[in-house]
Amino acid sequence: MKLSYRQSQLLIVFLSALLFIPFLGQVHLFDWDEINFAESAREMLITGNWLEVQVDFETFWEKPPLFIWMQAISMKIFGINEFAARFPNAICGILSLLVLFHIGNRLYNRQYAWIWVLVYVGSFLPFFYFKSGIIDPWFNLFIFLGIYYLFRYLTLRNLWFVSLGAMFTGLAVLTKGPVGALIVGLSMLAYLFIIRFKVKIKFQDILLFLLVFSLFGGLWFILMLLNGNSEMIVDFVAYQIRLFQTEDAGHGGFLFYHFVVLLFGVFPASIFALKGFRFTKAKSERANFKRLMQVLFFVVLILFTIVKTKIVHYSSMAYFPMTYLAAYVILNIVNRNYKLSRWMKVSITALGTFYALLLIILSNFDSLKSRLINTGAFDDPFAEAAIQANAGWTGFEILPGIILLAAVITFLIFAIQKRRMHAIVSLFVGSLLFVQLSMILIVPRIERYSQHAAIEFYKAHAGEDVYMRPVGFKSYAHLFYFQKTVQKHPSHNNEFWLMAGDIDKHAYFVIKIQHLEKYLKKYPEVTEIYRKNGFVFCEREKKN
Repeated sequence: MKLSYRQSQLLIVFLSALLFIPFLGQVHLFDWDEINFAESAREMLITGNWLEVQVDFETFWEKPPLFIWMQAISMKIFGINEFAARFPNAICGILSLLVLFHIGNRLYNRQYAWIWVLVYVGSFLPFFYFKSGIIDPWFNLFIFLGIYYLFRYLTLRNLWFVSLGAMFTGLAVLTKGPVGALIVGLSMLAYLFIIRFKVKIKFQDILLFLLVFSLFGGLWFILMLLNGNSEMIVDFVAYQIRLFQTEDAGHGGFLFYHFVVLLFGVFPASIFALKGFRFTKAKSERANFKRLMQVLFFVVLILFTIVKTKIVHYSSMAYFPMTYLAAYVILNIVNRNYKLSRWMKVSITALGTFYALLLIILSNFDSLKSRLINTGAFDDPFAEAAIQANAGWTGFEILPGIILLAAVITFLIFAIQKRRMHAIVSLFVGSLLFVQLSMILIVPRIERYSQHAAIEFYKAHAGEDVYMRPVGFKSYAHLFYFQKTVQKHPSHNNEFWLMAGDIDKHAYFVIKIQHLEKYLKKYPEVTEIYRKNGFVFCEREKKN
């Protein structure tokens, strides 16, 4: 039975909700980004200050508030927890797939629309981020919609599309900052250059764009200025510049960092997308949109290669053009315009098998970790102690690896039989199940080795009238899970005062094992309570 357009949309909503919403609260939020944003949302609810983003009840000038507002509203509905922090991105996942289906159907046909949806949701990192609590999924969607509607404007000269393009670009700025407008501006400028500026843009259209963009992207900044927070705006702009010039917070990387991230992280789409970078001489709307997607990909890749700070999700905007190009290639393979080349089959088989075997080995980590310790593989005392945690492996963790391996084998069999659509569907469905089951079965085990012991301690003392502080390492986890409230004493964040000063209430400290001796020697009044998985939990009695 052939589904209507509306039935197809409803099916996408149902299936994507089934994929993105369950198990959102299964594992603790991860330091830094997930907890950072969730903590800002929690503090919005506690203080009632929805205009100013805060962390530890102090102004946090690194991010605008739109995504934090979404999380705060979610927490208002579902409570202050992991599910609520991640729920906005589940909604973003549903909307993103609907957007891809709509654009794919309009530009090509229903077949291409379904392929694009499958390619996006069936690739590793694009799926993964919709289950997270970070800003980027919404940021990327707004940028993509901004670019798409500006493209529609250049094609049809419709002022409605100018307004939509400006609105979504403004929302991108309100989500993460001016880099959203920079990506849109550079992409459209490069596209106009490629088509030799053969489009006449009216001056009044530019004014309309700037007006709508300022309304959506600049309103919060204007409100901050009117509220007397001009210093925060200056700090915000300075931070954006620093991200380009320095390796912020130690997040550095080699020159081709994002090339590697996109090639290996957006598997299997990345393999097909490689063939989609062929230059198209045609001048149809489809051909022009393909050029624009190629431009967008390289703008993102070059821009974040230049940026000194290297973080995996910085290049996540490239997922949209990559999956578009992959779907374009796959459509041509299915329709027998392109061959399913040998290098594609070899690359997919090699990478898919590698990931499957890696996860199968990881599922046996408990039996391997003693050997790793005995061979002296760890120079870091914290890492050596952390992997000795009881992660609760059950044996079922092998399942995602087996499913991916089976998907690769099935892909090869169908490819040899020239049943191309069957090969594509089996590969991407298998990849989707691999990521979904890995997040359900593997991620909670990994979290046990990293931060679980510390969060367990914070939660055990949540709500108590005491001081809680990690020492010697940066973290936001104690704020969210200890449920820290506004502190009256001006020195509540001063390490020396908490560990040696005249404190007015009991204090707890979390120290990584390699720093313990230094701190206990420097602050003799601090005593150890217990240690677990690389963390040492200490306390200090209040002064009478």
